[in-house]
This record gives sequence, C-alpha cells and structure tokens, in this order.
Amino acid sequence: MSSLANQLAAAEREEVARAIRLLLARPLLTETADPTGFELVRRRREPLAQWFDYTCGWSLTVEPRRGYARLTKVRADPDGSRPARRARSGRAPFDRRRYVLLCVTAAELLSMPMTTIGMLADRVVQATAADRALAAFDPVHKPERTAFVDVLKLLESYDVLRAVDGTTEAYVESAEAKVLYRVDTTLLMRLPAAPVGASRLAVPPDEVPARFEELLTGLVRERRYGGTVVDGTTDGPADETQAETPDETHSERHAETHGERHGERHESAATDAQHNLRLRHAVLRRLFDDPVLYRADLAEDELAYVTSLTGRQILRRSVEQAGFLLEERAEGFLLVDQDGIATDFRFPDDTSTARVAALLLLEPLCAAPAGLLPEQLTEAGADLLRRFPRWAKAYQSEDGAIRLSDDAVRVLRDVGLVRTAGGRVVARPAAYRYRLTGTTSPDPVSDGVVVEGDVR
Repeated sequence: MSSLANQLAAAEREEVARAIRLLLARPLLTETADPTGFELVRRRREPLAQWFDYTCGWSLTVEPRRGYARLTKVRADPDGSRPARRARSGRAPFDRRRYVLLCVTAAELLSMPMTTIGMLADRVVQATAADRALAAFDPVHKPERTAFVDVLKLLESYDVLRAVDGTTEAYVESAEAKVLYRVDTTLLMRLPAAPVGASRLAVPPDEVPARFEELLTGLVRERRYGGTVVDGTTDGPADETQAETPDETHSERHAETHGERHGERHESAATDAQHNLRLRHAVLRRLFDDPVLYRADLAEDELAYVTSLTGRQILRRSVEQAGFLLEERAEGFLLVDQDGIATDFRFPDDTSTARVAALLLLEPLCAAPAGLLPEQLTEAGADLLRRFPRWAKAYQSEDGAIRLSDDAVRVLRDVGLVRTAGGRVVARPAAYRYRLTGTTSPDPVSDGVVVEGDVR
C-alpha cells in the first residue's frame, strides 16, 4: 500500500510540475485551444493555486464549466518583450493604434453578450470620437479596418469572441461584411492583470505623457506589501500569515519573516513580514518569468534575500516543484525546462531571420568585451547580407543592414543575452553559452550550431 501511495504522490508531483510550466507559458489556457492541458490544470487546480500564490503572489482562477484557466501575472517592472501580436502579417507586434483599439473595443464589449462586427465598429467610432485624447476610428479606411480586425482576432484567440456566423477577415476588404459574435464578458473581465483599476489613476489627459511612468507603476502597486498606495493612503499590516506550502517547515517560515533580512526597507509602513513577502515574490516572479535572472539586476535587499539560507531554500524548492533544472552561476540564475513546456520563445531558433541573425551576431559581440556601437552592428549585419546573398530577402534593401541588426539585437535583449550601456550593445554572461561551428553553406540556417545550454 505504501508503494502505491508513493507512486500516486510522485504522479501528482509530476502533473503539478507540468501544469505549472504550462501556465507559465500560457497564462490564459482555454479548453478549446488545449483540451488535454486544460483538463490537467482543472484536476490539479488546488495545489497549483497554492503554489502560484505562495511562490509568486499570482492568483489562479479555473472555471471548469466555462472552459478556461487564468493565471494573473503581476510584475512591478513592466516588460515589453512579450507584446500582443497580430494573427496575420507574420505575427508582427501590436503598435500604439492597435493597443488603443483593443482597450476601446474591450470596454464596449462588456455590455454586449451578442454583437455584429458592424455594430461593434459603430460603438468604437462613437467612443473614440467622444474622447479628445484618442484619434477617431474611421472604418472607411482599409488600414483602420485592418487594425480593428487584428484586435478582434486577438480577442478570438482568447475565446472572448466567437464568430458564430461569418469570418472576421472579411471586414478587411469591406466595411459591409457581416459577422455575428458571441461575447464571453466574464472572461473578458479576467484579462486585465493590473491589481489597481485604471480609473483610480484618472488624471487630466495633458498630464499623462509627463507622468506615464508614474501611472504605469501605480497600476501594479499591490496592497499586500504595505506602504503608501496609489490614492495616497497608507495600508496597515496586511495578512501576514500567508498559507504555507505542504513542504514548508515552521522554522523556515519563521526565519524568512523574522530574520535573515539584510536590505533596507522601502516602505516605511510595511511590516517585516510584508517586506519579506515582497522580496520573495519580486525575485521568484522574475526567475519564473524571464529567461535569465542576473544578480546585477537585483536590488540590494533582493540579492540579500536570495543569497540568505532561507531564500536559497525557498528558491531551490520552488524550482524543483515546478520541474525545472536550476543553473546557478556567479552571475545569476537560469532555469532550463528540458521538456520545453514553459518555453514561449526559443533560442537558438531558425524559424525567423531575426533569430538566425541574432545567433550570428553573438560571435562579434562576445569577441568585444566593451560592446559594439550601433554603427558596428550595422556593418556586421551588412557583412551577413554580403556573405549570404540568397538569405534574408526581406532585408536585401538599402536600409536592410540597419533593420537586420536592430531586429537581431531586440531578440538578444528579449532573451537576456545583451544589454545596452553607454550607447553600446554589450554581451551578457549567458551569451557565452553559444558558439558557431562553421558557416560553410550559402544559407546560414543550414550551418552547424553547438548550444551548451538552452535558455528557457
């Protein structure tokens, strides 16, 4: 019997670990998109919710009847490396116009359980015309209809919208297209992850540009950590007895709350428990959400926490429970998912020209400890285009070398392999994990690449 119980416990641990990694990659998981994954999360929702709450301070909502699971990720440092992307046009990232239309469209959909594309477009026209801070939406012009369709396709991918008659793409060619939608308003309200409602940050439109960073920070301000909140009031002690995980000992909990804290307190009104709670969540959120976590990027108190006995124990246990392999180096931490479940961005990867160019540019970047200037990177991009004339056809133009180097550097920055310092792009320690074995083919995708370790 004990052997069977051990097997069942091991199976549960494996399933929970797999589900954690699945939700890290897909914070909105729908039964329509992944029936098997959703069923796994549904069955293990209680230990999953407990793990995410304790480890990262993120809430998990599972709605079995509605067929979705929503992991609400919150971060104190806004990250633009994972933008909303268009379902068409090579999955290009959303621009400012599309984000504006997304917000307005979502607001209008809240009161419309059923709608047509024409009725929704009319509501967006009226809403943008009534707000002097927004450019009016004009569906007469095809670029406007294209942007609107990109927004609707994104909402369809979230299962917020379901076309029950007609196809959304038809609206690009004609504003008279007929499409009928069913709207899941409950799921729509689950999409925002900010703990503070934007209405609490209402300021005159002309002050927004100057206060944008302040307002962005205000949206992710969490009361649980104490201190002054967005409306100027000060929280008293919050719930300091957050539920322990089944594997957490009382002595570890006591040590984290009452000892081993060497950094300065940032919020004068926060208790010791709240301060340590903030440190735990701040460090582990970044560890489980980013490819690499560098010690140099941590605040002094965060670094003190993660290098303390209790902090290291919690970090290692959380990583093990999630099914990752932890690489700990002098420069920082890296998680490896050998199954690739949590990997939303693969590197190296030959599925796009920019990612191939990023790998090729690592060689000159790693050879220049002081980094390379934009002009040097452009020349390196031009050299790649000369060496491989049948490759990167979209960049074989007058400004192609600049665009290629810019896109490649953006890829490297998103996976934590380079940083910008003093106007130069500098390779970070994890960049030295990669090396090329040769470039003998007219197409660099066919060249051999040796990778010493994958970045999640």
